[in-house]
Amino acid sequence: MAKKQLQVVSGLQLWRWRNQAIADAIAYNISPVEVDWLLLEVAGLDRLSLRLESFKEQPEIQMALTLEDLEQLWQRRLNERLPVQYIAGVTPWRKFKIAVSNAVLIPRPETESLIDLAVAAATHRGAAPFLNSGHWADLGTGSGAIALGLADTFPKATIHAVDYSLEALKIARDNAHNLSFDNQIKFHQGSWWEPLSALKGEFSGMVSNPPYIPTNTVATLQPEVVKHEPHLALDGGLDGLDCIRQLIEISPSYLRPGGVWLIEMMAGQGDIVQTLLQKQGSYCNIQIHADLAGIDRFAVAYRK
Repeated sequence: MAKKQLQVVSGLQLWRWRNQAIADAIAYNISPVEVDWLLLEVAGLDRLSLRLESFKEQPEIQMALTLEDLEQLWQRRLNERLPVQYIAGVTPWRKFKIAVSNAVLIPRPETESLIDLAVAAATHRGAAPFLNSGHWADLGTGSGAIALGLADTFPKATIHAVDYSLEALKIARDNAHNLSFDNQIKFHQGSWWEPLSALKGEFSGMVSNPPYIPTNTVATLQPEVVKHEPHLALDGGLDGLDCIRQLIEISPSYLRPGGVWLIEMMAGQGDIVQTLLQKQGSYCNIQIHADLAGIDRFAVAYRK
């Protein structure tokens, strides 16, 4: 959502809009919670005033867009299934508020576990001492969410965020700037490890949330995803594993011995990914971890 001059509406006007929007959300099988989340972002209201509806009494409320624009975007949410995060232009992720647009995937809460697993890898007994510093790569950075999480967690490390999309890199750069990580995160345009060839063999760790959806499954995803999120970041080829195979094959030449390799994958891919890592021959201590729903979602391995 483009930055505009603040618009003023009365609390009563906004209250009426909210009531109608909640009724519409229910009718369209969309969570009514999204209405209040949107108002938190575009009208700066707090949860308590929304719950008590006390904002109704305010003579003036400043909004980031006009009520007409808000209604137009909400109609797109209902009729075109435009994700509410793209309407607001932001999404919460870990402790951050991250800018998003349809040039990047909306970071999911389960992806936050990648950062927790990176921390666990760096702090477990017997971990290489360099794991919390040196060079780390976030391959396919998108909005920059993972790079931000790594930079926050490993303040002594330099994070290299790579993406093929220049539009995505612009958003990731803006996020790094807004959250004061410009000096710690370096951005590179290109495919996977390609732009980082000058640092071969020097990486402490690599984290990636690559495309992993099989091509013929993409069209069956939620309309919010199919219609609005970038397919380049979703489609992992015939079996969904094209990018993961590439990352398994190429990464050992970039990682230091003892360096960590960490990805997110789709439910049902854990056994195959574990086998591919074993067959490659350069990895040890291979682990598959479940997400909060108990679904195998993450693979961790170490460079021998």
